[in-house]
Amino acid sequence: MAKLKGWKELPIGAVVLEPGSSAENKTGTWRSQRPVRDEEKCTHCMICWVYCPDSAVIVKDGKVQGFDYDYCKGCGICAHECPVKVEAHAITGKPGKVIQMVGEV
Repeated sequence: MAKLKGWKELPIGAVVLEPGSSAENKTGTWRSQRPVRDEEKCTHCMICWVYCPDSAVIVKDGKVQGFDYDYCKGCGICAHECPVKVEAHAITGKPGKVIQMVGEV
């Protein structure tokens, strides 16, 4: 992990001076919960992708591939908005939706 800057090294007000800095500043470490997806039951409706405020849903060829945990803050919007229900989730074993939130270890 890169050494964090001290307050004397930051610009006044900690203003971001260069565009595109979010690619360098991974925010996934803020997360206390993370989304998990039942891959076999996912319909790839892309609702999670539409609602994710951090663009952390990875999509390839029009299908959801997973989550970018380097940037996912664990807000749970993807799990809340997921429209597909399951009787038993492949990872959690709980009934509910294809995307469910689990605690970070």
